[in-house]
Amino acid sequence: MSPAKRKSTQSPALHAADSHDLIRVHGARVNNLKDVSIEIPKRRLTVFTGVSGSGKSSLVFSTIAAESQRMINETYSSFVQGFMPTLARPEVDVLDGLTTAIIVDQQRMGADPRSTVGTATDANAMLRILFSRLGKPHIGPPSAYSFNTASVRASGAITVERGNKTTAQKATFNRTGGMCTRCEGRGSVSDIDLTQLYDDSKSLAEGAFTIPGWKSDSQWTVQVYAQSGFVDPDKPIREYTKKQLRDFLYGEPVKVKVNGVNLTYEGLIPKIQKSFLSKDKEAMQPHIRAFVERAVTFTTCPECDGTRLSEGARTSKIKRLSIADACAMEIRDLAEWVRGLKEPSVAPLLTALQQTLDSFVEIGLGYLSLDRPAGTLSGGEAQRVKMIRHLGSSLTDVTYVFDEPTIGLHPHDIERMNNLLLRLRDKGNTVLVVEHKPETIAIADHVVDLGPGAGTGGGAVCFEGTVDELRASDTVTGRHLDDRSALKDPVREPTGTLEIRGATRHNLRGVDVDIPLGVLCVVTGVAGSGKSSLIHGSIPVSAGVVSVDQAPIKGSRRSNPATYTGLLDPIRKAFAKANDVKPALFSANSEGACPTCNGAGVIYTDLAMMAGVETTCEDCEGKRFQPSVLEYTFGGRDISEVLAMSVTEAEEFFGAGEAHTPAAHKILDRLADVGLGYISLGQPLTTLSGGERQRLKLATHMAEKSGVYILDEPTTGLHLADVEQLLGLLDRLVDSGKSVIVIEHHQAVMAHADWIIDLGPGAGHDGGRIVFEGTPADLVADRSTLTGEHLSAYVAT
Repeated sequence: MSPAKRKSTQSPALHAADSHDLIRVHGARVNNLKDVSIEIPKRRLTVFTGVSGSGKSSLVFSTIAAESQRMINETYSSFVQGFMPTLARPEVDVLDGLTTAIIVDQQRMGADPRSTVGTATDANAMLRILFSRLGKPHIGPPSAYSFNTASVRASGAITVERGNKTTAQKATFNRTGGMCTRCEGRGSVSDIDLTQLYDDSKSLAEGAFTIPGWKSDSQWTVQVYAQSGFVDPDKPIREYTKKQLRDFLYGEPVKVKVNGVNLTYEGLIPKIQKSFLSKDKEAMQPHIRAFVERAVTFTTCPECDGTRLSEGARTSKIKRLSIADACAMEIRDLAEWVRGLKEPSVAPLLTALQQTLDSFVEIGLGYLSLDRPAGTLSGGEAQRVKMIRHLGSSLTDVTYVFDEPTIGLHPHDIERMNNLLLRLRDKGNTVLVVEHKPETIAIADHVVDLGPGAGTGGGAVCFEGTVDELRASDTVTGRHLDDRSALKDPVREPTGTLEIRGATRHNLRGVDVDIPLGVLCVVTGVAGSGKSSLIHGSIPVSAGVVSVDQAPIKGSRRSNPATYTGLLDPIRKAFAKANDVKPALFSANSEGACPTCNGAGVIYTDLAMMAGVETTCEDCEGKRFQPSVLEYTFGGRDISEVLAMSVTEAEEFFGAGEAHTPAAHKILDRLADVGLGYISLGQPLTTLSGGERQRLKLATHMAEKSGVYILDEPTTGLHLADVEQLLGLLDRLVDSGKSVIVIEHHQAVMAHADWIIDLGPGAGHDGGRIVFEGTPADLVADRSTLTGEHLSAYVAT
């Protein structure tokens, strides 16, 4: 046999390009990671597990995904990079084998009132083009159907210079927009209750204002009104003339001199609108938020009936349907309407729109409407909306990174989500998933378990391998993977009821229900069945409930658990009393701050299009306080040492002995109760995971004196081992005389309930009804609903 023939019969050697089948991470030290080194297989589904705070997000998002995005950004020119977010290189020795990363995280979509499901995806843009081509009567280009675009008309003259000649030309500009002029595209108008702003029986000099922070004696804002010359500061407001009252409430901005200083005067109403209504309500301090909720009511715009659109956009129709009607339909119904449009001139547009709408239905969001405000979506819904643009993508060899994609999903919907993840993998992509649900862990090709604990007790790889190997391992995740909560026997008896009658909010169909008090009541149902509408939207305000929802905590890197919970106040007072100085000295945001870094602990250097550099402040060595402040001690510790303590350490420190401080100890007890004993008091809020933030919020609300607590999916971000601790906390709340209402999908919480209210049977217009009321045992025995079927399977395994 010739050499050539002999060579052809041998198996071909592996091509060099086929050897890059691993993502290699060596020496990762981001946040709490302790020199982590792992190898992740490409084109496989890898699930990252571990207790909350173990370092999963630090490894997947802050190391692998962040470096991939940073390297892609570096391929652009410096000019283009100047317009892009700057990313620092993660603290890691080697990152090899990276591919383009597409991140689908839990970040809530913008809460801007003009942002909707339609504008956050391509659906609205395609609908606007469709109506601009087929709508009758024709009113203009796509902008004429946009509630974010105002109509503009302008005319004038322009001067054009060419060589030695100068000519004047008349110019006109005309843009047709679809924005409703009354509500400016918001769909609602605000009405301010003047009685909440001032007491009209008093004069300004007597302190008529009842707005938080507005004091008549020293507040500059109040002095502007008192010394403006438009009103008499010594006359009661009710005695103002019509002109004085108009200037006082609606006066145009004008410069006035107050105590020799030039300041701007404007009417009270526009002042309130700029100071309070232009801000995100969730970012306000609690007393300011309470004032806004008390003083301002939002009503549907009477001009556009809440559609946000101008009359022209509302009257232009396709087959008797306006764009406002189309956006108000459930997406699954809209998909059928679009499928029925047969117009060759816009065939490519109809195909693209059809695919986008079908993706909504496929991913389990067919019950939404395109006009649903983006800020009202839950974390799970927002994440699935972001997935839509990737479902039909032709890209392969991409790394998709998901952050707990099953959040907010009923067990019935988790199987659908799992199939989507597997589809992305089977197209030749690498899929990395941070997850706690055993149903999703079970489909993994490869599992990486981090821990063994949280915070400083975590940050190490405890296990790598298959799901079966994980189950046989002795890690926390392996031991709890098959945990099942048994049905409670006996259940508690209710002490009363909270009545809801004729609830019709969103998709609810005149629901009448008695919610039992004095017990643990769990409200269940598939996503979109009406659970939040019933509990958050239908329970009367007079019931005096404390609601812990999924709204994100707002806070900068200067905010930490000590400031957020109010713990820093008793600590500062204790330090001040022990050393006979002012409490303000013990705040890094006030007088005690290091003057070099202004209390930040780091010096930040902006390098334009390159990543900024943070260096530890050399003067305070990252402690954030002036050296003179650190000389004051309490219980043998300075303030920086106290803020570096974990909750568990601080609980012991302030619980007894020389540093005994009951007010601080009480707050620390609540933090430990919700499973946050490992976080440090001075840890920036920006470094906390989603589950940690929600539990921090729960700990804060536990201080409020109320008999009824509403918790919205408290198992979000919780490891299987932590769910047991949460159930213990819920039991303690009920046993102390509280009533606890939980909106939840986790079967362990359902099994532990005293009473279950199940909504459905489906989502959107297929839901909105009570399909079951009773004990968990009755629900399992009945098995007449989707929840009953899944709970029955859960307790049987």
